[in-house]
Amino acid sequence: MAKLLIVDDERNIRRSLVSFFESLGHEVRAAENGTQAVAMLAETQFDLVLTDYRMAEMSGLELLREIKRRAPECLVILMTAYATVENAVEAMKSGAYDYVTKPFSLEQIQHTVNRALQVGVLQAENRALRSAIDEEPLLDSRSPAMQHLLETARQAAASDATILLTGESGTGKNIIARQIHRWSRRQSKPFVVVNCTTLSEELLESELFGHVRGAFTGAVKDKPGRLEAANGGTVFLDEIADLTPTLQTKFLRFLQDQNFERVGGERTIHVDARIIAASNRDLETEVAAHHFREDLYYRLNVIALRVPPLRERREDILPLAQWLLNVAAVRNSHPGLAFSPGATAALTRYRWPGNVRELRNAIERGTVLMHGETIAPDDLPDSLFHDSTEALSGLPNAASLDEVEREHIARVLAASATLEEAADTLGINVTTLWRKRRRYGIE
Repeated sequence: MAKLLIVDDERNIRRSLVSFFESLGHEVRAAENGTQAVAMLAETQFDLVLTDYRMAEMSGLELLREIKRRAPECLVILMTAYATVENAVEAMKSGAYDYVTKPFSLEQIQHTVNRALQVGVLQAENRALRSAIDEEPLLDSRSPAMQHLLETARQAAASDATILLTGESGTGKNIIARQIHRWSRRQSKPFVVVNCTTLSEELLESELFGHVRGAFTGAVKDKPGRLEAANGGTVFLDEIADLTPTLQTKFLRFLQDQNFERVGGERTIHVDARIIAASNRDLETEVAAHHFREDLYYRLNVIALRVPPLRERREDILPLAQWLLNVAAVRNSHPGLAFSPGATAALTRYRWPGNVRELRNAIERGTVLMHGETIAPDDLPDSLFHDSTEALSGLPNAASLDEVEREHIARVLAASATLEEAADTLGINVTTLWRKRRRYGIE
């Protein structure tokens, strides 16, 4: 049951509420004024405080604000015999869960407290999930390659230099980018993400630079873009190789002087934003094939960081898997899950072509389909138990990377019911898969 604190300068009300809530099984303490309540809060963590509004020395509103300063997660319900709309609004703005008017029946206050405690349980679960998600597993690596990457990233974060993150899909380039922002002097400013694969050229241009009213059909008012939203902070451009030639030219100009005009506008806007770009393709190869501007590549490639695939840091697979299992267990209300020895062996043997994203999907599946308190081999995707060399057996020894990728994508598509399923298996989004199908001519 919950820990409650009753605060009221009327002795009979205190005694009545204490006796009632103790009869319901709660642990209850009482204070006759705000000062006494603050002293109790310094010693004990309460789930809920039920306080009178009008009290000598410290009002209920002042006590509410002090509680929220000391213990933001503590729920507070204010009681008053002098209810006004202004007081109620002020209480809710200051963080009160609810505001009840005296006189009230014990059944009424019980209903209000029960509802508040149910909300508190949900908030605690959300905090636990958020805490688990916020613990970035990539930043606690046992791999020398990953440790070197993180050390270099931390050094780079202290500057405003443009950073280019490369590596396969699903390796966590977005997490590294966000961490660089957190390490930088810009950490209190916005971190804005722009995914270059998901929008058409026209929409992406508007997304980046904004537009003015009447710039195109549907532009009914001026709209600032992501670059303006990131002023003082960091812009993360994911899959920058997918920028069209026109947008590459416009973005190059922004990199050179941090100036741009909104779509359809004439006013030049200056923005102070640090750029971090990412690509799962070899930009040097794209430049050689005339798919990517050479001058833009060199502007981006001031500090290049390659994020290693999961198969190159196998010592991280089990710690990552356990962290992902903890997150999935909280999300699916199955705390305390573990891997069976067979599942552990399968996780470490597999090559993880989809990297951390594929690992996350496999563990999410296992958490949903498991029977009992452990994740067994049968709960994991079948792909983990196929010899990874089979997919390449039909290729010549001198096959190029493009040939290997084409063959692998073709096999996964053939074995999948939908594009979405194939994209999940490959650890890429559907748009990227569609582009690769078109590039390789796969039907």
